[in-house]
Formats: sequence, structure tokens, C-alpha cells
Amino acid sequence: MLSNNVASYIIYNKQDKGAIQMIGDMQKWTPNVAGIIEHAKEIHPQTEIISRLVSGEIHRSNYEKVCIRSRKLASALEKDGIKKGDVVATLALNTYRHLEMYYGISGMGAVTHTLNFRLHPEQAVYIINHAEDKIIFVELPFVPILEGLQDKLNNIQKYIVLCEEHEMPETSLNNAISYEEYIKDGDAEYKWPILDDDAACALCYTSGTTGNPKGVLYSHKSNVLHAQAALTAMTIQPDDSILMVVPLFHVLAWGIPYFGPMNGLKLVMPGMQMEGEPLYELIDQEDVSLAFGVPTIWMGLLAYCRENNKILSSVKNTIIGGSALSLATLQEFDEVHDVNVIHAWGMTEMSPLGTTNVPTPEMQNMSKEEKYAIQLKQGRPIYGVELKVVDDSGNELPKDGKSQGHLMVRGPWILQKYFKADKDAVDADGWFDTGDISVLDEDGYMTIKDRAKDVIKSGGEWISSIDLENAAFGHPEVAEACVVGIPHPKWDERPMLFIVTNSGEPVEKKSIIDFLSDKVAKWWLPDEIVFLKELPHGATGKLQKFELREEYSNHYMEK
Repeated sequence: MLSNNVASYIIYNKQDKGAIQMIGDMQKWTPNVAGIIEHAKEIHPQTEIISRLVSGEIHRSNYEKVCIRSRKLASALEKDGIKKGDVVATLALNTYRHLEMYYGISGMGAVTHTLNFRLHPEQAVYIINHAEDKIIFVELPFVPILEGLQDKLNNIQKYIVLCEEHEMPETSLNNAISYEEYIKDGDAEYKWPILDDDAACALCYTSGTTGNPKGVLYSHKSNVLHAQAALTAMTIQPDDSILMVVPLFHVLAWGIPYFGPMNGLKLVMPGMQMEGEPLYELIDQEDVSLAFGVPTIWMGLLAYCRENNKILSSVKNTIIGGSALSLATLQEFDEVHDVNVIHAWGMTEMSPLGTTNVPTPEMQNMSKEEKYAIQLKQGRPIYGVELKVVDDSGNELPKDGKSQGHLMVRGPWILQKYFKADKDAVDADGWFDTGDISVLDEDGYMTIKDRAKDVIKSGGEWISSIDLENAAFGHPEVAEACVVGIPHPKWDERPMLFIVTNSGEPVEKKSIIDFLSDKVAKWWLPDEIVFLKELPHGATGKLQKFELREEYSNHYMEK
């Protein structure tokens, strides 16, 4: 017979044949992300938030001001009739106001829906209507976009333009008001509500798909857990000054708006100016030590530094994700600027962080070639993320660094189902298929060989478009490279290489083939090389290969 004291600590588990489970004495925890900005206000009130505004002016705020203005925004939204669970959209840049919206909207119980301003108008209309947005916060340069779309938007009640009262433009947008006027009378002492367990926090839509974008609805709990894990999974120091080039509209800026305030980090946000020169100026002026962004952005920054004899003297680390890192970029960061490159990988469906490739003690004693070989891998899973690779039948493959298959993931900040979907996006054991073809090695490193839709099958053999692109990128005249599998009458598919040169003009194709000949297998060499002025990129910098695949789909078949 159990004593009353002991009995109060256990529950009967009907699903486990009478087994009993002891319950802990800890407090119930239903997080609200607004607790993060409150923590930052209390502990790091004067830590700076730097923004380059649309005008080009540098604006300086801090965590205390951001917190108070977030409270005022939350109060204004409540007065405007916005309720818990309502979806409120942002069409905005990386600035202090967008950071305030992250907390003001989600903190009062609504859902922050970040809109991508580079979307095709038809996709933008679909996303806004699918999300059932009630209000849109819009940056000044994007007002004309919404003016052209508003007749097709079903649920929008108000447009809030991100500007001062005196900057408010004449506009046909319904019920338009400036941001500063909107929050002016908000309650600076607003109290954040206690939210339900797993309350929805933010909504992002996937990009780079040929069909309608899919929504991923994050919870307060998943965002807090993701932020806490991110702090331990990367080389983040308490005194870091972070350049946040990754857009706030893209997967919640990789969690930086949450783990930055959590750790009291200085945030430096570039607004619209993400070219090499203005980025270098911000880095130099604000003593940036850690930079987050996609390879296409860093290629522009490195080119500016190269052409103007500039060195990134304050930067110690850069976190690169979004697409595969090339050896040439890695070498230039390391050998010219003494910047350590950390490869990271994830997805919109993963909040997004899944793996990081932070330096290990063993790497200190390696040659540069050995170290680079490891750094080019996508890295090892962070705590909270499980990985496995399976064959076409779902059988798990060995972690030998050679057996490639479908990459599966699961964890507490990974998608269960898409927004408004009828069924789960995971299998019976909770595994989500990433769509990547990958290998895992015995040390736990994951390497993406290709997207399942992009891997090239030629004569029964597989060609990695990513590996071929990275090899081509090493050519001294190549600024960008893209490889696509094109249908072939004899070999099923053959690779076609698309190149943007540094000069913008074609070079001898033979020089490209000769350069590749000792770097890839002979049968990997592209049958055709096409020189373009620019490659099609999505809003987050990813190559839109499907556009090239469609345009050139009959190229080999017609020969």
C-alpha cells in the first residue's frame, strides 16, 4: 500500500498496463516570447539595436526602448480589436520596427506573419488570403505593391505604414495610418497575457516551390526552445555584435530576433542596403564580430573587399546557410580575412536550425585541406534534432559517409503538419522527409548531396548538382554557377551548367571543362555550358532551378 504522500506523486497510466509515473514538482511553463524582450530590458537595457532605414540614415535604439514600444504596439492592436489567434502580417525590412512587431504582435497572442516582399504578386495574394491576415504592416517602398493588390485581399482591415507621422504618403490603401501614430497612445505598461500551452506565435510560408507556398505555424514554445538550443549550438559570445543580413521575413531570421535579446547581443540590421559597400560600412562602424547570411550576399561583400583592398578586421565568425558553401568562399574568408566560416543547415519546416559545423578541438591540429573538407559539410545535429538517412523503401542506411538516401528529421521545433493541412506531414514515427539526398558519417556529420528533385540520374548513375556547382565556382572567372539535369534521349538526364562570369561576358567553354576535368568524374562533365547575365534567385537567395529546368527542358531532346 502506498502512503498518501507517495500516491500524490504518481499517476496511473492506462496505456502501459498499469505502470505508474512520478510527476515532478516544477512549475507549469507556458512561454510567451514577449518574456524574452522583457528579460533583455531588465538585464541588457542599453544594448544597442542598429538599423539602416529606407532613407539610408542609421537609427539607434536599444532593448529597453524596443520592449516599451512593443508593449505600446500590443496595446494598440488590442484596442483595434485584434484577438488571440488573429493573423497580422508584416511586409517589412530588417529594422528596429520589425523587431518590435515580432514581440508586440505575438506577445499579445496574435500570430506574426512575415511576408516576403520579393514574391510574385499572385503568390502574395494567395498567401495573404490563405493566412487570413487582418492587418498588414508595410514598409514605405512596398506601399505601391499593396495598392495594386488590395482589391484581391479578402480580409485586410487596415494598413499600417512603417514611418513617422510626417512621412506618411498619400495612398489609396484602406484605413492607412503611420506606425508612429498607431502606437503613440499605446500603453507603455501593458501586461503580456498568459497564453495556452503550444499557442501559435508566428507563420512563415515556404519558398522555391512550383505549387502554392505552404504555411508553417510556429508556437511560442517551439521558438523559445529553438532559440535556447541555437545559443549553445554556435560560437556565440555574450559580447558579440551581430550583423543580421538574413531577412526577418525568412524563417524568423534563423531565430536571431529571439536568441539575440536572450543573450543581450547587439543587433546590426542593414534594411534595404545589402550590397558589398554598405554592408562593409556597417561592419566597420559597428564593430561586427558575427555575421549571418546566405552565400550570395557574402559573395557580393567579398567582391567589394577584394576590389577595394578592404579587410573584415572585426569579424571573427560568419554563419552561412540557405545553400551550399563553396570551397572558394570558405578559403577567401579564412585566408584573406581570418574569418571562421560555420556552415549551418535547416529548413522553414525546422524553425530552421538543424545542424551546425562549429570548430572542434581536433580540427586545430589538421591541415587546412583536412579542415576545409569538414567545414564544407552541413555539420552535426544540434541537441533536440534527430537525423537519419533512409533508402527508397524507408530502410535506415549506415552512417558510413557513403550511403546516400533521403534525409529524415524530427524534434520539438520541427513541423508536424502544414498550416490548415488535413493530415500530418510526418510518418507514423514522427519523421519528416526533408526532400534532401544526404549522407551521414561515423562522426555524426551530415552532408547534403542534392535536393531529391535536383539530383541528376545519368545512365543509371547519380550526379550531384551541388558538388558540380561548387567545383565550377572555383574557376577564377566564375561568379556564380548552377547545374540542372535536362532530359536526354540516351542517358535519361545530362547536366547543363549555367554560369555568370565576373565580367558578365562569356569565356571560353573549354577553359571551364579543362578546369573541371581533374575535379569531377569524366561522366559528370556538363554536355552544355550556358552563360547568363544573372541566375534566377528566390527571395531568400536560393537558386530557382525549376525555372531553368523548364526553359531548357527540350534542349537535348531537340538535337
